Amino acid sequence: MKTDLEIANSVEMKPIEQIAAKVGLSADDLELYGKYKAKIADYSEFLDQAGRKSRLVLVTAINPTPAGEGKTTTTVGLTDALNRVGKTAMAALREPSLGPVFGVKGGAAGGGYAQVVPMEDINLHFTGDFHAIGAAHNLLAALMDNHIKQGNALSINPSTITLKRVVDMNDRQLRNIVDGVSGGKSGTINGVVREDGFEITVASEVMAILCLAQNIKDLKERLGRIVVAKSFSGVNVTAADLQANGAMAALLKDAIKPNIVQTLEGTPVLIHGGPFANIAHGCNSVIATKTALSLVDKAAGADGIVVTEAGFGADLGAEKFIDIKCRLSGIYPDAVVLVATLRALKSHAGVQKCDLNLENLTSLESGLPNLLQHIQNLKEVFGQKVVVALNKFPTDTPAEIEFATKKCKELGVELVLSDVWAQGGAGGEEMATAVIGLLDSKSSDAESAHRFAYDIDLSVEEKINAICKSVYHADSVTFTPVARKQLVDLEEQGYNNLPICMAKTQYSFSDDASLLGAPRGFSVTIRNLKLSAGAGFVVALTGDVMTMPGLPKVPAANSIDIDEEGNITGLF
Repeated sequence: MKTDLEIANSVEMKPIEQIAAKVGLSADDLELYGKYKAKIADYSEFLDQAGRKSRLVLVTAINPTPAGEGKTTTTVGLTDALNRVGKTAMAALREPSLGPVFGVKGGAAGGGYAQVVPMEDINLHFTGDFHAIGAAHNLLAALMDNHIKQGNALSINPSTITLKRVVDMNDRQLRNIVDGVSGGKSGTINGVVREDGFEITVASEVMAILCLAQNIKDLKERLGRIVVAKSFSGVNVTAADLQANGAMAALLKDAIKPNIVQTLEGTPVLIHGGPFANIAHGCNSVIATKTALSLVDKAAGADGIVVTEAGFGADLGAEKFIDIKCRLSGIYPDAVVLVATLRALKSHAGVQKCDLNLENLTSLESGLPNLLQHIQNLKEVFGQKVVVALNKFPTDTPAEIEFATKKCKELGVELVLSDVWAQGGAGGEEMATAVIGLLDSKSSDAESAHRFAYDIDLSVEEKINAICKSVYHADSVTFTPVARKQLVDLEEQGYNNLPICMAKTQYSFSDDASLLGAPRGFSVTIRNLKLSAGAGFVVALTGDVMTMPGLPKVPAANSIDIDEEGNITGLF
């Protein structure tokens, strides 16, 4: 069987100018990064959504398992399929992070015959957006520490610093460090000695800001609101106080422009921004989504469809897509595709990976509640119209498919088979037809209203409780003494009106990765609350979730190589 990279290399890409022309972009609209990728030079004309008729489809999934679900593959294949059945469609995706590419899972540009290309570029440095984000973030950290060293006019209390450095690589060694240590000649001081650490670039508030900003002006203002520490008198110190946001925005002047590439079938795709949904809000940029919606609207009006995705399971990515991105941007999904595999559902019942290919209706029944709970959440909590896309595997049996179809039907949701990995868009036409039917169906007023998991006017504690109880189905929420103190601090500072960004394990509805399926009778522990004033939300860290991943025992990097002719192998 061919690898993803071999499949990608077997298809001849078209010059990006030809791809962009499909949605009305001329060569003058593009800033080229080689032959096959480009940035849209002036995106501002596409941000006005007044009178837009095109529609937005959100792709999400069950809680991920070692068996895999295929959310990006489904997104790409569905977009190709929609074009095959007569619609004008394009996708809006997140950029992969280098860390996981070299660490846990290899490439992240779809798979099989449902990929975006050039996949090796997308999975590696792409157009340099992540490097720019890391540079802007670390510039702020450097200016902050330099300010302290050069007299500390803002009276920054080093013990209150919340801003860490970032690097786009899984490196657990850097989670907690001590820096500013003296060295060299006797008496030379390198800085203020203090405890510090690193997060992965996708966890940076700068990443979240780039993905939520509407334009350069908004970007610079949001960067200025980043809180780095407190003064000795307890006042928040911001990037604007350090006069850092102008220089940070200058580093991001190109990164804020959305990137355009193509699928193997020549469908235009915008890829821009890439926060993780387990530690950040997990969505591509507002600018890219709005740009895509405007482009297909101009090309096809009501026949224009944009397919986008949100990270990890619907309890994280879809919840944040609606409660954060939609709330802040004013754009909402018109339908939701929920991705699952029979293998993954059996995995949620505790079946070992080596046995997932065997028919097992008992285990499937035990694992199905994970899928069913996501369906109920999307319909009842968020009022969304849902279709389930079952990624097809050769080992799926008719009895298993029939059983899963019946259970979804009991909740009023259609289950369709997707074979886009093996067949590309042709394997997704049934899914595309179901999505179009969902888009064209009439909904009740209650179902079609824009609904959220919580009212924004609730307190931070009440909003966290609402997410944990209505989306995760927890019995209770426990706040550590540190988090309790932070709740009071946030209220006193007037930040109660911000949405919540939950940082939680992606593997379970709970904050315990070992609780699979649809657990009950558990409590969620909030250990820390972090203000992201620039992004415009409060991060609630639960359980033992980390903002700097580590490498596995056998990193994917061990299999990645390049030959003398520049051909990369090992990305999958």
